[in-house]
Order: sequence, then structure tokens, then C-alpha cells
Amino acid sequence: MPRTDAHGARRLDEGMPVPGAALLSRLRGGYGWSDLGADALAGVVVGIVALPLAMALAIASGVPPQHGLYTAIVAGGVIALLGGSRFQVSGPTAAFVVLLAPISSQFGVGGLLVATLMAGLILVVLGAVRMGGLIQFVPHPVTTGFTAGIAVVIATLQVKDFAGLDIPQMPSHYAERVVALVSSLPTARPGEIGIGALTLAVLLLWPRLTKRIPAPLVALGAGALLALGLQQIFPDFHADTIATRFSFEQDGASFPGIPRLPPLFAMPWSWPDATGRPFVLSWDLVRSLAPSALAIALLGAIESLLSAVVADGMTGTQHDPDTELLAQGVGNVLAPFFGGIAATGAIARTATNIRYGARSPLASLFHALFVLAAVIAAAPLLGHLPMASLAALLLLVAWNMSDVRHFGHTLRVAPKSDVFVLLTCFALTVVFDMVVSVSVGVVLAALLFMRRMAELSTVTLVGKGHAALSPPLPSGVILYDIAGPLFFGVAQKAMSALAQVAQGVRTVVLDVRDVPAMDATGLVNLESALQRLHQSGVMVILGGIQPQPARVLARAGIESEDGRLVLCESFDDAIALARLLVPGAPPPADTSGAAR
Repeated sequence: MPRTDAHGARRLDEGMPVPGAALLSRLRGGYGWSDLGADALAGVVVGIVALPLAMALAIASGVPPQHGLYTAIVAGGVIALLGGSRFQVSGPTAAFVVLLAPISSQFGVGGLLVATLMAGLILVVLGAVRMGGLIQFVPHPVTTGFTAGIAVVIATLQVKDFAGLDIPQMPSHYAERVVALVSSLPTARPGEIGIGALTLAVLLLWPRLTKRIPAPLVALGAGALLALGLQQIFPDFHADTIATRFSFEQDGASFPGIPRLPPLFAMPWSWPDATGRPFVLSWDLVRSLAPSALAIALLGAIESLLSAVVADGMTGTQHDPDTELLAQGVGNVLAPFFGGIAATGAIARTATNIRYGARSPLASLFHALFVLAAVIAAAPLLGHLPMASLAALLLLVAWNMSDVRHFGHTLRVAPKSDVFVLLTCFALTVVFDMVVSVSVGVVLAALLFMRRMAELSTVTLVGKGHAALSPPLPSGVILYDIAGPLFFGVAQKAMSALAQVAQGVRTVVLDVRDVPAMDATGLVNLESALQRLHQSGVMVILGGIQPQPARVLARAGIESEDGRLVLCESFDDAIALARLLVPGAPPPADTSGAAR
């Protein structure tokens, strides 16, 4: 049986991912009616928050609002039951908008659902091969930069509906979008701006009055009432709503708004393409969608595990990253068969879940069930929600997502290299997309890290005397101190110090106690340095070899050789041996501590 931590979560370094690990550990620890009631209450509150968000995010992603609701229902419920985080709430998120909108624009709903399915399969593989821990190697400046960049893109996209601008087709590139928005400002409608402004004001001010009732419920209700009131007072006034913008077909007839139906099973490729015609699945299309699917999977993995870390920090629990990735994958595989788009862990909804007293993953399941009940019972009412109000909600989401205060703090206190990476990722996300941003950002961060390691990794000539050596080494023996890992970024520079030795030197001692790791490049450069020294008639002693470099040397067949090379696990043994090797004296046949 795998061992568990103090909170009952599976140890992350053992065994294979166990689907439902978080739920199983919670149930084993005891679960009563009071826990069930707390989970149900938290699930309802989160469902109220998720309901408009799911629709708004689907619209921003270029698909009808019901697809966001189906995502919250199917993916949200499945991931809750199978996941590795006790409090995580999953569903459509704002971060996906910049990835999903271009896919839906080019390939239609069918292409977006197929890409989501492919991303889910990638996530399943990542979880199964235990890649969850690798997400921590994405540098903080990269995540901060692309998150802030996504926030800017999302906010820009909401200006059209917030102000009621008349833009027949929003351009795909950011600069062109800004130009289109500025040029269409004369078409702004004061009524739409008023509805959006009221919604935004309530969203900001209501939490200061009370947190018992979720702010989105009050704010969107106020926006809808204002829209109805303006239509009564001004007969010519028309507010864009979900019902006026979207429609669905049922039994051969067209109806406004969203269908009053639960998610129904259908093949992802049975939905229409960008032209409205049936989506035709082919290997060429799969290859075209593969980069987008990979981007969705990587962003979903990063965001879900970041959200799980936030939940751990708020509750003192520990999530299983591999199980969570596996669950996210299964959720994204199943959701497209019910009309759902890409889903991942949602930080804001997860935090709301915790604040309102969630006890187990069942709270997230109750959130999915609440959204399902709302679709079946209140779909016509949801059609009255103004587009300006949904835009205001996403503007607030974008603001919170940008975390301007943290962004500015990082700019002030971080090293210049990290600031450069952050700003580069931010700019690339806005101008191009998140895939380019993360790819370039990770490469830049890796190169800068290697440069820092190169500055730390050195080979220093100590000579015959040293404060720690008493008496000094005999004539003809010198000591080099090698510090830092020997890897491809630093090995050549570090080992170049051994290119030449002074006349009369017969023995060189290499102090490798501070070399924790060595890669193939480091090995090649060390072999070259040893060969040059041997050609000069110099014997080399390596003292204080750590386990990882010792394994590398052993696999390479490098071992002690009389008169040429001695490998010592102990630095003191290496120094003792060097004192015996006075000029002209043969090396001892055996040395205690030397590695054969």
C-alpha cells in the first residue's frame, strides 16, 4: 500500500497515479452528513459563480454559451471524482480563451471539440507517465508573463460587447483588434456601456457589503434588470443578450438562447466546421490541430497544478499532481462527446469553494450538478443576460488574472534577467500567442540559468599551499579546486583552466567535492583535460568524488590506472596519496579509499 502524508494524501514519490485518490483518502478519513451538507452548500455557491462564467468564457472562445455549461457539468464532475486535489474546481477558464478562439474561428465547433479530445489524451499520457512534478520547472517569470498577457488579450476582447461596438468581424491579430476597436468607437452605445458599468460596479462593491451572496448573481441580475428597464423606458433601445445573439435548433425549428436540455452524447466531429457545414475528420485535420491540442494540454496542465498548489496553501493539504493530470485528461476526453470544450482547474472557483466550507471533492461535483439543474430549469431566464454584463464579468476576471500588483512587484525586485523573461513572455503572448510565449520564455530562462551556473562553476588553481593543507604539498604537486556542476553550459569554460600546467608539475590533484553532477558534455571535457595532462606526463588524482559523477565515470569506463589516474572517494585520501608521490617515486600499488 502506498504511504500517505499527515492529511491522508498519497505520497507523491510512490506508485502509479490512483484515479480518485483525493476523494478516496477523504472518505477513508471519515465523512458524515455534516460534511455532505457543507459540500452541498459550497457546491451551490461555486455553481452560482460558475454559471455565468462558463457561458461568458464559451462566448469569448467563439462558441455558443451552452458549450461552456456542458464543460462545467461533464468535465467539472468527472475531474472532481477522479482528481488528486481535494478542493479543486475545474471547468472552462479565461486562460484558454486565447487558444480556443483561433481554433473555433478556423475549424469551427467541431474542430475545437476534436482538439480538446486530443489535448485530453495528451494529459492522460502525461499523468500516466508521472510528468506532474515537471510542471514546477516552468519558471515563475514565464507563468507571470503569459498570465498577464492573456489577461490583456481577454480584456481587449471584451471592449466590443461592453461598449456595444459595431464590429462585424473581430480581426485575429492583437494589433489589428486594437485598430478595429479604436476605429469603431463612434458606434459605442451609451445604454450598453451603462449596463456594463453597473454590472462592473456591483461586482466590485458587493463583496465589501457581504460575501454571503455571490457578487456575480447580484451583478448580472442588476444588469439584466437595467436592460429590461431601459427597453421599457426607451422603445428604440435594444440590448444585446444571450437570446438575441445565440440560437439553437431543436426538432427542425430554431429557438433563441440556449437549449433547455442536459448535455447529450454526440461524436465531437459531428459538430459543424467554421463554415457551418459538417466537420470532416481526416488525418490532415488531425495534424493541423496537433499543435493546438499540445498547447491546450500544456496550458491545462500548468493551470490545473498551479490551482491545486493554491488550494494546498489555503488548506494545508497536499495534492497528487500525476493523479490530477490523469483526471484532467479523462475530463477533457469525455467532455467533447457531450459538447464540452477544454477544461482545467480554475483558481478563483477553487478559492471560492474553499472559502465557503468545502470538505471534499464532492463539493465540486455538486457545483456541476447545480449547473446542470440551472440549464434544465432556467435556460430561458439565462437568455436574458446582457452581453455587456458578461463582458464586465470577464473584465474583472482579466483584472484579477493579471495580478497587477504582483506583476509590478516582480519588475521592481527580480533580477534583470528574470524581468527580461517576464516582459518577453508578456509581449509575445499579446502580440502572438501563448504557445510562442511559453516556448521562447522557457528557452530564455534555461539559457539564463545556464549562464548563472557557468558563473558559479569554476576550476581554481590552489597551488601547493592552502589554509586547509598543513604542511604544503611537496614540490611537483599542485591542487585545483573544481566547484559547481559540470554540464553542457559550463564544462568547457571550467575545464579550460586545466589546458596548461607549469613546468615541473608531476601530479595534479582535482578537488571535486563540490561537483554534485556531471553530464555527457562535462564527461567529454574532463576526458579531454585528463588526456592533455597525461600527454604531458602528469598524473591526476580525483579526490572527493560524489555518487552521481562516480556513476558517470564508471559507465564511461574511466577507472584508476597506475601512474596515470587515481579516483578517490575521500579528498583526504587523495591528498595523502599526493604527498607520497614525490618526484621520481613510483605511485603506490594500492591506496585506501581509491575507487577501482
